[in-house]
Formats: sequence, structure tokens, C-alpha cells
Amino acid sequence: MEQLAAALGVSIPVFRFLVAFLATIPCSWLCRFIPGTRIRHLYSTLTGCFLSHYAFGWDANLHFAVPMLIGYSSMLFCRRYCGSITFIGAFAFLIGCHVYYMSGDAWKEGGIDCTGALMVLTLKVVSAAMNYQDGLLKEEQLRPAQKKNRILSLPSLDEYTGFCFCCGTHLAGPVYEIQDYLDWTADKGLWSSSQRPPSPYGGAFRAFLQAIVCMVIYTFLTPRVPVTRIFEPQYSEWGFWKRWGYQWLTGFTARWKYYFIWSISESAVIISGLGFSGWSESQPTKPKWDRAKNVDIVGVELAESSAVLPLVWNIHVSTWLRLYVYERVSRKGRKAGFFELLATQIVSAVWHGLYAGYILFFINSALMIAGSRVIYRWQQAVPENLWFLNKIIGLFSLFYTAFALNYSCIGFIVCPFPSSQLLMGFI
Repeated sequence: MEQLAAALGVSIPVFRFLVAFLATIPCSWLCRFIPGTRIRHLYSTLTGCFLSHYAFGWDANLHFAVPMLIGYSSMLFCRRYCGSITFIGAFAFLIGCHVYYMSGDAWKEGGIDCTGALMVLTLKVVSAAMNYQDGLLKEEQLRPAQKKNRILSLPSLDEYTGFCFCCGTHLAGPVYEIQDYLDWTADKGLWSSSQRPPSPYGGAFRAFLQAIVCMVIYTFLTPRVPVTRIFEPQYSEWGFWKRWGYQWLTGFTARWKYYFIWSISESAVIISGLGFSGWSESQPTKPKWDRAKNVDIVGVELAESSAVLPLVWNIHVSTWLRLYVYERVSRKGRKAGFFELLATQIVSAVWHGLYAGYILFFINSALMIAGSRVIYRWQQAVPENLWFLNKIIGLFSLFYTAFALNYSCIGFIVCPFPSSQLLMGFI
């Protein structure tokens, strides 16, 4: 193992995580052949626990048990407030783990721990509890997404643990709804024979091939665009555009690591069949795998507006934030504004960790999105006959999005406040 890790240029903990993470693909594939709903839940739980143990050590599953226990016990004994109890309790435990482990520093030194997987699991248990709490409400009190995702009866313990651990999808996502998981394991809804579930192999192979390309690009760029260069004395002597250009390259390089991770998880969820989300309306119809897709690479790199970024980057976490934070802090009948947006971004920052760089990034994200909305209103105010002016504003919006994203993301990369403040101050 040491020789393989050294050949790849990674530490042994990271190597073990990569092995476990890649193993989610065959584990998810085998799940297709498991007969019976209850056995599928058991298989999902056992494979998820085993992969957690291999990746992070014996205590990982003990960490995961805490938010799961908070969520299930609140659903069992206090349904009326189980969503709020689980949100507060699970996030409090996650924040405690962030403070104790300070994973951002460990990752830079080649270490890895279970807090990344705990982040995904936290979103799962909160959504399950909130959907169970929504089952008490009348339909006229619910938004469309709440009607679709609410659960009317308490999931059994094996259903709940299978949902949380499903074939290792808690390692890096994507986040999905418990109702979708229950339908998939029972061959109902989209997965019933009447819906003609498609073969997943083409979509899974495409996602896996994308992962390989992403890793090749990342390993090519990393030694050529080292983050450490921005801390060298000569960096402060560069001109404004050269500094911003290097920060853009730094952010561009770092993103390929995430593209690789999410492409692997996309392949795993597609090959299990859970990633199927219906058929396209085009002719001939094609299967859609939106439930597995967590990033649109072209959409991120060529985003025309900052407001579009949550729709193309970490898609399912962005969806979770919209459904369980943004919409729920918004008053009914009142249009959500900057306060709701800022509250959502703060929750996102805390979920990622308590580093000042994360908080700066997500607060800046709220300002970025607000700025893009202003630019959009400018575009809407331009008369149709002045199409060239509309094009100019569109190009400005494209530049603004790229500039703001790569300016802000440097805090996400370096994490501590002094470094984030220094580098953002250069721009």
C-alpha cells in the first residue's frame, strides 16, 4: 500500500479514501442484483459502513451514528418538531467536529478524516426529518417540493440506515431525498417496470471517463500552478492583472479535483440505477441522470451569471440549501431578498467548516449573486433594438462572474483568515 501511495504521490490516508471511494462503483453496481427490498437496505447499510471503516478507521461509524440517532429518535418521539431538532442537533455535532479536527489544515498535510462524509450525512438526516415533519401539514400549507418529498409514515430502522449509508454515497454525495431512495429500493415510481428504467451503463461509463479526464487535467496543472506561489514575496510585486490571472489559474486548477470526485460519485449513482430521473422530452427520448449529476463543468467555467453557479456547482447541496434553508426562512407571500440569500450562504459556510476563508467566500458569494441580479435587471431594461448593447452587458456579466468567483474562491482554498485577507487584499 505504501508503494502504491508513493507512486501516486498521496499519503496513505488519502490512498485508503480513494480506494474506498472508487469501490462505491462496484458496490453500487452489485446492488442492482440484490433481491428483495429489505435485503437491499441491509446491503446498502453494510457496504456503506464497511467503506467508511476502510476509508477513515473504526471510529468513523461512531461519528456517523450521532446525527443518525438524533434524527431518528426525534422522528420517533417528537414528530412535530423533529426537523428543527435534527437541524440544530446534527449541525451542532458537525460544528463540534469541524472545531475539533480542523480538517482543512489536515487535508493540506495529506491527512483526511470523516468530517467530509459527516457533512453529507448531516444533510441527509436533516432532510429526512424535515420531510417527515412536513407529513403532518395540510397540502395547502406546502410548497410543491414539500408535497413531492414529504413522507407520511416513519421509515423503518433498516430503511433509514440504508438511506444514510447507501453503498457509500455518503462519502462525497450526492445528496438525495429519502422518498426517492425508498421508491428505488422497492422498484416503485420512476423505477417501476411501467416506467421502463433504462440501462445505466452508457451514462456510468461517460461519467467515469469524465473523471479520468478531470484527474489527468488536475495532475497536469497542479505542479505547474502551485498554490504556494501566491505566498512568495515576488507575488506581491506583480501587477494587478497578473495577480488576478494567477488567482484565476489557482481556482481553475483546484476545481478539477472536485470535478473528479463528483464524476466518480456520479458514475456510482448512475450504475446503481438510483440516478435515473426520467426521460427527456426530445425525440428520440433519452434517459436523464440528474439525480446523480453534481456538477456541470462547462456551466461553471463559462457561467454567464453568478446567480447560475448554484445550479451548476455542487448541484444537490445547492438544491438542499434552497429547499431546506432559503425557502423555509422566506415568508409565504413575500419575495425572498438579500437577507434570505445571506442566511443561506452563512449556513453553507458553517456546513463547510469554521475557517474564515469559507465564511468570506460564501458571504462574498451572496454579494456576487446580488451583483449579478443587478446586471440582469440592466439587461432587461435595454430595448430590443439595442441588441449590441445587450451583448456588451452579457459579456460584462460573463467577466464579472469569472472575476468574482476566482477572487472569492482563494479564501476557500487557503482557509485561515490571515492568508485569505492578505490574498484578497492583493486584488
